[in-house]
Amino acid sequence: MVYDYIINNFKNGEPIFLGELPGESKDYLRQQMKKLVDEGKLERLYNGVYYLSYTTILGTKGRISVEKYIKKKYLTVDGKTAGYITGLQLANMYGFTTQNPSCYEICSNEATTKQRKQEIDGNTIVVYKPITDVTDMNKSALQFLDLMSVIDRYSEISGSELTAKLRKFTTSVKLDFSIVKEYLKFYPDKVYRNIYDGGLMGELV
Repeated sequence: MVYDYIINNFKNGEPIFLGELPGESKDYLRQQMKKLVDEGKLERLYNGVYYLSYTTILGTKGRISVEKYIKKKYLTVDGKTAGYITGLQLANMYGFTTQNPSCYEICSNEATTKQRKQEIDGNTIVVYKPITDVTDMNKSALQFLDLMSVIDRYSEISGSELTAKLRKFTTSVKLDFSIVKEYLKFYPDKVYRNIYDGGLMGELV
């Protein structure tokens, strides 16, 4: 039974994509999912994406986890690296700014256009098409180059403090500067300047 499979394989708040469920016929699956939604066992986020109905410890209706949705839909697809966090959210995550992003910014192979906005449960997700397919090998380099293209706009720190923070970032993502050099030409000139200003020029030489 579809519901038994869902209960055994998915947690509260986790998105359930139709393609993840066993069954020969998509039409049959859709009918079963509609039935489960009608019975109040599942919630439908949008066509083909569902999550378990549950109640939080506060007694309120459980919501989908936007982070889990983003990870499954855009960052790791079928077990493979397919994207990364970018923009202000990236700068905030690694402590370059205290500004809180108003949306989730993602670079993903799943992007069908250069830039697309999606609203999920009251959250805005902006998905960008990467300059090349994101892989496990180049993900850190592309994310670093993205960061260096906005660091002058978002960073609240400078000088030696910025350099120390950038070095910490490059270590934590295990950055390979030979891969950075490979993709640097696809980015605007200011990225090169920002790397220089950030005190990381030595690593590029």
